[in-house]
Amino acid sequence: MQRQTATSTEPAQEADQEVVVSCPATGERVGAVPVTPRPEIDAAAARLRGAQPAWQAMGTQGRAEWLGKWRDWLLDHEDELLNLLQRESGKSWGDTALEVPFGTVFINYWAENAAKFLADEAVSPTGVANAVKQLKIMYEPYPLVGVITPWNGPLTGPLLDIPAALMAGCAVLSKPSEFSPLVWQSAVAGWKEIGAPDVLDAVYGFGETGSAVVDLVDFVMFTGSVNTGKRIAVAAAQRLIPCSLELGGKDAMIVCADADVDRAVEGALWGGFVNAGQFCIAVERVYVEEPVYDEFVQKLVSRTAQLRLGMDTEHHYSADIGAMATRQQLDIVSRHVDDAVSKGAKVLIGGKARDDGLFYEPTVMVDVDHGMDCMREETFGPTLPVMKVRDIREAMEKANDSRFGLAGSIWTRDKAKAIALARQFNTGLVHINSVMLGAGQAPVPFGGWNDSGLGFRSGGAAGIRKYCRTKSIVADRVAMKKEVNWYPYTPRKGKFQSAMARLVGARDWRRRLGK
Repeated sequence: MQRQTATSTEPAQEADQEVVVSCPATGERVGAVPVTPRPEIDAAAARLRGAQPAWQAMGTQGRAEWLGKWRDWLLDHEDELLNLLQRESGKSWGDTALEVPFGTVFINYWAENAAKFLADEAVSPTGVANAVKQLKIMYEPYPLVGVITPWNGPLTGPLLDIPAALMAGCAVLSKPSEFSPLVWQSAVAGWKEIGAPDVLDAVYGFGETGSAVVDLVDFVMFTGSVNTGKRIAVAAAQRLIPCSLELGGKDAMIVCADADVDRAVEGALWGGFVNAGQFCIAVERVYVEEPVYDEFVQKLVSRTAQLRLGMDTEHHYSADIGAMATRQQLDIVSRHVDDAVSKGAKVLIGGKARDDGLFYEPTVMVDVDHGMDCMREETFGPTLPVMKVRDIREAMEKANDSRFGLAGSIWTRDKAKAIALARQFNTGLVHINSVMLGAGQAPVPFGGWNDSGLGFRSGGAAGIRKYCRTKSIVADRVAMKKEVNWYPYTPRKGKFQSAMARLVGARDWRRRLGK
């Protein structure tokens, strides 16, 4: 059998290939999954479509019961899932341990709120002429949804998207990243083990597998790179199907002169280095007002020096930052740091890759500017470039000087100022005196602007209604033999209709009376 490791950048070409997964921290083989041949992908899509009508007819209560059983299975198998997840991702145990609990939050939210969001919605007609009409909005699921997820959250990624689609009444064909497919394979096996309806399955492979999913579904939810997202958008447009894209980020952190500097330092530390910086809403650049700049930088460097790098497989929380997931991502981080240094930036701490495993030291840089890649392009690694600014106006101009628009954060003790500044951020999500947690707030929409995406990934009514087609119903409250505007047209009817339209449409009595 021909094999291709998950560190490769070339897609699989043969149907009998397999994806070999190695631990980024140790290089040891963790496992492998066969690349799903195209005929099997076609068959899976057909099977899911066949099961979807009964799943939809089950109603939200019936679907919620199955998601509850799946949630319980995930919790009952938490240890084995997380052990596998850590080995295939190289994360620290602190970053690993929350993936199952975090996912269950979204399962519960959609199970408990889907009925409210998907209920038929009665709306009032406009105008006297339409007063006898009864209007209703219905939400009906797309039969088959494709969910393509990245490697940085092997469980949280799919669980941000799939429970909402399932609760909407869709069937789901998922495709996890080739770099971390094993734990999701186990989670899907759990769905089947509890005897749930055949409305969730996964296929495995590289770019060709993802393309096959896009070819076969009615709606695509994709999380990943900007370039791949654009290709998916083009493919979806050619089929006239909708898609939702959660893409890259270059999230800015603005530290005001009146901020709680100690809290801001801790926020930057965790927001920039959690999961080795490999989250789309990680802090990627920091702008600090001049009066507190020196204090902020000194404390940030001091706290960074205390962080522990490694993969603590003994689960004693003896490491803070794990490995980079791929060699390619490690190379990007190194390239961004080297580019910054060559253009005048100073590395105050870190700045080097380790020899053992795909580890990169947590890095703080100063004397940076927007001519450097570390301030313009997504780094997706454990780096914090910090820039001094004269005032808040300059900070906001710099923060918005980006093609990305996923999230940002403002740090100030003045709540009114924080809200005013939040309105100026060109991002879909703004944190105030916090970082990253907005993506986990199930009641609010989460999505990016500009190159950071299209539509909302999750959260609130928008996060589940996107998986539905809207149907409008117009009915009569009072049965009449004919509508007033039906044939035949007569002068008398025309005069009456014009008078009624003017009476309803005008907003002053002179025009209502036609004078």
